[in-house]
Amino acid sequence: MMSTKATGEARLKAADDDPPVMLSTTDAERLASLASSAARRSPEVAELLLAEIDRADLLHPDELPADVVTMYSHVEYRDEGTGATRQVQLVYPHEADIALGRISVLTLVGAAMLGLRAGHSILWPKQDGRERRLAILRVSPHPFTPEA
Repeated sequence: MMSTKATGEARLKAADDDPPVMLSTTDAERLASLASSAARRSPEVAELLLAEIDRADLLHPDELPADVVTMYSHVEYRDEGTGATRQVQLVYPHEADIALGRISVLTLVGAAMLGLRAGHSILWPKQDGRERRLAILRVSPHPFTPEA
């Protein structure tokens, strides 16, 4: 079984197969600093997050399309391996509360979805080192309302 680090390295070698990533210049700066400071506690996640920032197209916050996952976005995604669909909000670590659906950008899932657009999917490592495909279904700056 591959380690998360080895899986991440293999994934980075195939970066051309990954969907494009877009980040605001503001988010990229804050997240690079956060990842660097978290490298000791969570080296694999920090490395993956920094790699995503490095490959991202950086745009002024006003230029980002509305369907791009940014900090504080509400996201509906599906784990293609299990078919499970979840709705979460992407937040900074000190704001995370899984019971309220707020996930940290310093988790594997949080780092995976950052910068993706609705309709994109990405192959990403799980904590056990295996990979899973996450598909971004919807993105909104506001919580989703129940569909009628």
